[in-house]
Amino acid sequence: MLLDLKNINWIREGKYILKDISWEINDGEHWVLYGLNGAGKSTILDIINAYTAPSSGEFEILDMKQGKPGYSADGIRKQIGYVSQSLFKKMRQEDNAFTTVISGAFASIGVYEDPSEQIKEKAKAICETLGITHYINRRFETLSQGEQTRVLIGRALMSEPRLLILDEPTNGLDFVAREDLLERIGNIGQDKNGPTMIYVTHHLEEVLPVFKKILLLKDGEVFESGNIQSVVNDKNMSELFNINVDVTFKNDRPILSKK
Repeated sequence: MLLDLKNINWIREGKYILKDISWEINDGEHWVLYGLNGAGKSTILDIINAYTAPSSGEFEILDMKQGKPGYSADGIRKQIGYVSQSLFKKMRQEDNAFTTVISGAFASIGVYEDPSEQIKEKAKAICETLGITHYINRRFETLSQGEQTRVLIGRALMSEPRLLILDEPTNGLDFVAREDLLERIGNIGQDKNGPTMIYVTHHLEEVLPVFKKILLLKDGEVFESGNIQSVVNDKNMSELFNINVDVTFKNDRPILSKK
């Protein structure tokens, strides 16, 4: 099992930010993490990435159990590719796209040693998969947001992570850029040798057919979880949003509208 959260609580100033969260992910299962602002998504991601520890509950990820021999926060993070909005500003803006991708092999911001030919070839292959070969020599700061996102996904893939977390990767993209990026993400999900993925979004219409499972959060608790086709329905989504919602599926992607 790749991830096993059992009865996780996270309390700050006497308030439950997360309450009784249980979540299991097996290798090869691609999940969506969904909830309104303040539902607790960021806190769950911080726990998964070993940036913070739960107040109570049991936590095992990537075969490492908190508090047991062999547990290492650095060891966990080395096996996770994490792409979030906060990462954009951390990159060396003057580096070109190819150097930024290669930096993922060293888990560093920037490259401070000569990469081997093997690393270079691996980076080239990833750039081809993500469709970014035509701008690999451009400075990171000159790229559009969608182009930067693809570069950062490429950087995350360089370490061959077991888990790839994409935290709102289409934020700020127009329709064309969004759909192009989603196509590339779908290709990653269809790769049998690729990582397990967690996709975090505010927009369910982005959820591709490759994502079969979903965890719905509401007010720091698990509202519902399971197969998307059964969980994402009129009743559940209406209760989640506290308004009447109509759910349809088009091309196996959920579409929500207000009744």
